[in-house]
Amino acid sequence: MQKPSIPKGTRDFSPDEMAKRNYIFDTIRNVFHLYGFKQIETPAMENLSTLLGKYGDEGDKLLFKILNSGDFISDISDDELLQKNSAKLTNKISEKGLRYDLTVPFARFVVQNRDKITFPFKRFQIQPVWRADRPQKGRYREFYQCDADMIGSDSLINEFELLQIIDEVFRRLKINVIIKLNNRKILSGIAEFIGEPQRIADITVAIDKFDKIGFDNVKKELEEKNISRKAINKLQPFLQFRGANTKKLSVLKNILSDSETGLKGIEEIETILNYTKNITINSEIEVDLTLARGLNYYTGAIIEVKATDVEIGSITGGGRYDNLTGVFGMEGVSGVGISFGADRIYDVLNQLNLYPENSVNKTQLLFAAFGKDELNYCLPALKKIREAGINAEIYPEHAKLKKQLSYADANKIEFVAIVGENELKNNTVSLKNMITGEQNEVKTDDLINAIINKQN
Repeated sequence: MQKPSIPKGTRDFSPDEMAKRNYIFDTIRNVFHLYGFKQIETPAMENLSTLLGKYGDEGDKLLFKILNSGDFISDISDDELLQKNSAKLTNKISEKGLRYDLTVPFARFVVQNRDKITFPFKRFQIQPVWRADRPQKGRYREFYQCDADMIGSDSLINEFELLQIIDEVFRRLKINVIIKLNNRKILSGIAEFIGEPQRIADITVAIDKFDKIGFDNVKKELEEKNISRKAINKLQPFLQFRGANTKKLSVLKNILSDSETGLKGIEEIETILNYTKNITINSEIEVDLTLARGLNYYTGAIIEVKATDVEIGSITGGGRYDNLTGVFGMEGVSGVGISFGADRIYDVLNQLNLYPENSVNKTQLLFAAFGKDELNYCLPALKKIREAGINAEIYPEHAKLKKQLSYADANKIEFVAIVGENELKNNTVSLKNMITGEQNEVKTDDLINAIINKQN
């Protein structure tokens, strides 16, 4: 018999692992609530017409498509099959796909519910997304995103609020990060400066890989896309800018002095950075001109977050998108958002061992009963313990004490309330501390206080 397995790029999570993941989700959720965001959910699958064309050519290739139900191949002719034109066939046999991110479904949600929501609308979502990517360290085919977006407002206060959210989440998680900041308008200005204003999409896709593949490979990719050598040479200095944010922006102003779009982008970044002068942000913020995040829908600020103590890709990203709802027939609605990559954050916390001891909501007390009467005796006490907010369970079998204590050990349960004939007769339990080995007889009415006192 073939051994069962799961698809590459996906993972199972044990109870302990889920407790750690919930610690991440709860931390992020609490910060979102702190800043006035409200939670929504959208379906795992969307119509392909909703998804296609929103992520650029590379993103479209990474969409997981769902075959139509029933006899999906009945309307395909033999000629069409022999042509092996996968794009054309896909249109006929697949109408839906798994969502690639949470932003495009959110834009669709806003347009569909425009009469029910109040603008500016602040929403968050914590749900899985799917990408047909090549699995590797820190890159999965199924992973969770934790998104916060503000839509219906042009104010750059929104970008600043998102920087504060990022800073607060990682402060609570105790992860040291650097927040990288750029602006799509600056990238458009650079494209104008190098003489390739119409090739902004190709340029951003290539330079977004600068950190991973280096300039030589970026240069090669741009040449393959027929970007002129002269333009590439003019681009190179931008990718190698160093120094303080103010210095970078000052140099940019001079270089892009003839680009109205580029100067607007510089002004927007300066405005955001000026807000940080009044409110301290603990994380370092770096203006990084190689940051492009190759997605077509960004129109203004671009944000990306890297952990400084672990080698892993970005753990949060986002930006301003002015035109996203326009593709669904709702023009003139600007939005800005960020997405926390929960799976990468999980990997970072594991590598740095940063989980607090109380992050796992494990059972605190196990009732171990020796017989039917003892089992019935435990049930009212068990109910009171749970009503007091103490996580508790009862061993369901009349097993030997050794087996019940082994169960407590395996599940890292700190206390065991043992009930035999003597305890039944005396209206007590023998409370055993599984860490110290200490064991005392305690009245059932005093059991709650005894556990609370021993924990403190």
